[in-house]
Amino acid sequence: METIGKFVIAIVVAVMVSWGWKLLNWVWLKPKKLEKWLRGEGYKGNPYKLLMGDMIELATMVKEGKSKPIPITHDITSYTLPFDHHIISKYGEKSFIWMGPKPTMYIRDPELIKEILSRPDEFQKTHPEPFRDSIIRGLLVAEGDKWTKHRKIINPAFSLQSLKIMFSAVISSCSDMIHKWELLTAGSSSTEIDVWPYIDSLGGDMISRTAFGSSYKEGWKIFRIQKEQIDLLFQMLYILFIPGSRFIPTRANKKFKENDKELRLVLMGIINKRKKAIETGEGNYDDLLGLLLESNKKEIEEHGVGLSMEDVIEECKLFYIGGSETTSNLIVWTMVCLSLHQEWQIRAREEIIQVFGGTKLEFDGLKNLKILTMILNEVLRLYPPVVMITRATHKTTKLGNMVIPSGVELSLAMMYVHHDCEIWGDDVNEFKPERFAQGIGNATKGKGSSPFFPFSNGPRVCIGQNLAMTEAKTTMAMILQRFSFDLSPSYQHSPFRVFTLPPQFGAHLILQKIS
Repeated sequence: METIGKFVIAIVVAVMVSWGWKLLNWVWLKPKKLEKWLRGEGYKGNPYKLLMGDMIELATMVKEGKSKPIPITHDITSYTLPFDHHIISKYGEKSFIWMGPKPTMYIRDPELIKEILSRPDEFQKTHPEPFRDSIIRGLLVAEGDKWTKHRKIINPAFSLQSLKIMFSAVISSCSDMIHKWELLTAGSSSTEIDVWPYIDSLGGDMISRTAFGSSYKEGWKIFRIQKEQIDLLFQMLYILFIPGSRFIPTRANKKFKENDKELRLVLMGIINKRKKAIETGEGNYDDLLGLLLESNKKEIEEHGVGLSMEDVIEECKLFYIGGSETTSNLIVWTMVCLSLHQEWQIRAREEIIQVFGGTKLEFDGLKNLKILTMILNEVLRLYPPVVMITRATHKTTKLGNMVIPSGVELSLAMMYVHHDCEIWGDDVNEFKPERFAQGIGNATKGKGSSPFFPFSNGPRVCIGQNLAMTEAKTTMAMILQRFSFDLSPSYQHSPFRVFTLPPQFGAHLILQKIS
């Protein structure tokens, strides 16, 4: 009996020593080893701080940055990314930061970025990534064979034919918003309106209609919950990267869990209702959910395995964040830029009248809006909805002249690349859509198209980019047909990074109805 007791004690001690060693390696030994490698490669950054890294300083700067606007300018990098700008200004282009015990090195060379994005199996998404994983998963974070299968099943929902089917839903959403503006401007030569709440709601309405069709009112619950979840995550930023932080009994944590449970119940209800309708022949395939379920059904019939209910729920959550946020950001910054640069507002309106007159838009006519496309590309360059793309090495990996060890994260600094004067010229911070007149490949100073990647690049380029551009073109065309607009004196410039790049203090514009 005594021998057994000693044996059990020995096992317990061995397990504790093993866990202790792993913990020590995770919080100190490995970070210090990676820091030594980074400095050996000429990268500079703050010394590693136990467990937290740069998180406290980062969270403090983010909180301070959100509290105040900036002068009106398109040179927004220092405001949008305050901590990143601080580090790069302090240590130079070859610099790194600490996201907890993980170092993140900045990559600003467009050719290296292109190489990283073209090798998704070697440079994968970061896993885990607490901020992202708390909100969205699905196709965005899937890797390897799982990503290949998910992409194959989801692809038909974003085909050209599918976009044509969903176009009427986009028109309906835009018409509802414009009708509200017409009521607000009725009987007045000009009216000040904060257009951001309307455009933000428009993004949610469009994705609700295009994703869930007749169930779009139920879809609005998803939009509301997702918005609140993002706000709650920012409240928890100080503790988010601490292991087990989801178990810390804060008010924000508790509310986040309640919302997540409600979100899943709403989505399961919508999905099960649609599946039953399709099985009885009463459903249709004219929205993202229907097209996804149809494609998934074919995959199961042909190969025996498709997306699970959990997979479908995660893809629906991704529809909302990826679909609504990207589009609403693009539309609002386009309105702000056209308010600042009236000559381009006039040129865009003239083109729209030439293509469509004052009549209802048609899907096939959107491809003829060359000037509007140039404007949207320039807005995406200056105000990209996603300002950083992060990848990580999961084994020793060669990149350029470097051999990067496992565990290093790479921040592909889109905002910096899009605002780099060596790539775009001395007018890099000016709004000049004409730079895209000969296409994206000729917009840079001999650097090709790789420095422009607002929807990422390579095999994992954003699957919804054509839907986002269709929604943005449609919305701007309908607005420009009916309104002229200018900045209000009360406008405060505040493009601040959340998941995307919304205006923190709204977008107050003066709208004038066009007869």
